[in-house]
Amino acid sequence: MSTVDAFPLGASTTLAELTRDPHPRLARLRAHEPVSWLPELNGWLVTRRDLALDVMRDSATFTVDDPRFSTAQVVGPSMLSLDGTAHTRHREPFAAPFRPREVHDGFAAFIERETDRLITALEPSGAAELRRTFAGPLAVAVVTEALGLVGATTDTVLAWYDAIVRSVSDITEGLEAGPAGAAAYAELRAAVEATVADRHASSLLVSAAGRLTPPEVASNAAVLMFGGIETTEAMITNALLHLLGDPGQLALVRADPTLLDGAVEESLRLEPGAAVVDRYATRDTALGPAAVRRGDLVTVSLTGANRDPAVFPDPDRFDVRRGNARLQLAFAHGPHHCLAAHLARLETRIALQRLLERLPALRLDPERPAAPYGLVFRKPPSLHVRW
Repeated sequence: MSTVDAFPLGASTTLAELTRDPHPRLARLRAHEPVSWLPELNGWLVTRRDLALDVMRDSATFTVDDPRFSTAQVVGPSMLSLDGTAHTRHREPFAAPFRPREVHDGFAAFIERETDRLITALEPSGAAELRRTFAGPLAVAVVTEALGLVGATTDTVLAWYDAIVRSVSDITEGLEAGPAGAAAYAELRAAVEATVADRHASSLLVSAAGRLTPPEVASNAAVLMFGGIETTEAMITNALLHLLGDPGQLALVRADPTLLDGAVEESLRLEPGAAVVDRYATRDTALGPAAVRRGDLVTVSLTGANRDPAVFPDPDRFDVRRGNARLQLAFAHGPHHCLAAHLARLETRIALQRLLERLPALRLDPERPAAPYGLVFRKPPSLHVRW
C-alpha cells in the first residue's frame, strides 16, 4: 500500500480547508490519523498532543536545521533555524531580558503607557478596527523598544516586518518570494549594524554583539521582530474575538479580573497565532502510526494539539476557568519554546485589561463579523468593534 493510500484522510485534506476553518478536519485527523501524510503539504502532519511533544522535544531526530526552513531562506541562520550547540550560542545572548521578572520590570510600564496612548486616540470615535489600530501598533512599539534599534521608528519596523513575513509565508506555501523581503532584511541588517557600532547605544542588540557577529545579531533581531509582532498581534486580536464573542465568559472576567490570565491562556489554546511548526527528520523513525523517512517534512499542528480531547475535555469550548489551559502549546515546546512568551503574555493581559476598563461597553460590531484565517499564522484579518 502506498503512503497516500495508507492515509486517506490526509490525502483528502486541502491547504485551503486548513486555511479557512481547520478545526473539524484536524479533529478527524487527530482521531483516526494522528500522524498523516498530506500530499498537498508534501509531508507529515502531527495533530495529537503527545506526538507533537515527541517531535518538538527531540531536536536530534526532528530538526529545524534544513535548507527548506522558510525563515532561514529570508534572514539567514538564527536561533529559530539552528539546533544543538549552534542554537544555544545564538539564543543565550538574548535570553536574560525575557525572563519573567526582567520582562515585568523592563516592559510593564512602557506597555501600560503605550496601551493607554492608543486607547486615548481611539476612544472618541466609538468604533474601530482593533487589529491594525491597536493590537498591531502595540506589538510593533514593544518590539521596537525591546530591540533598541538606532534611528528606527515603529513605522519603519512595521514596514520591515510586513515585507519579511510576506516572503516567509510565500515560501512556506510553496511560492517564490518576491524581492521585498530581502530588501527589508537588508535595511534591518544595516540598522542593526549601526546600532551595534554606536558606542553610546544601550540595547539588547549591543549586549548580544559581545557574543555574536553583526550578521548573527541581525538574523536573530529579525526573528525576534517577526515573532514578537506576529505572535502578539494575533494573541491580542484572537483573545478579543474569543472574549467579546462569548458574553457569558466576558461577564465572568468583568466580575473577576483575576480570570484574565485564564482567558489569555484559553484563547491561546483555542487559536494559537502560529498554527504550525516545521521540522525535518534526520533519520528513519517511527512516529505513532507513521514510518517517517530521513529528510521528510514533519509539520506539527499546534492548533490540532491544543484541542486534543485526551488533555482538554470539551476542547472546542472557550472556558476562562479551564484548570489546565496552560498546557497549551501555542509557544511551541522544547529547545525552540518561544523566547519572548512572557512578554507576549504581559502585553496581551495589559491590553485586554485596559480595553475592558476604559471601554466598558466594548462589543463586536454585529454588522462586520470576524473569524481567524490563515494556514501558518492565524488571526482575523480585521476585528471591528463598537463601544
